[in-house]
Amino acid sequence: MHRKVLLENVEKIHTTEMGVGRIQKNLEISEEPVNYCISKLKQDNSIVRKEGKNYYVDVDDCTITINSSSFTIITAHKIR
Repeated sequence: MHRKVLLENVEKIHTTEMGVGRIQKNLEISEEPVNYCISKLKQDNSIVRKEGKNYYVDVDDCTITINSSSFTIITAHKIR
């Protein structure tokens, strides 16, 4: 259900200037982080849960945090 909401609003998903660097650093990626996170969300094995005001996308080896009202990617972390 939550995954469906995010996929229906995928064009609204974005991050801040500070978020770009934070996500790239935390996930150890050099590519553009919004498209990277959206591609992770679109994977069949992604699991989305909602806690409070945020969605958490668990997929592969990472968790992506997205604000549920603004669709801003707040942060992302590798699961160690």
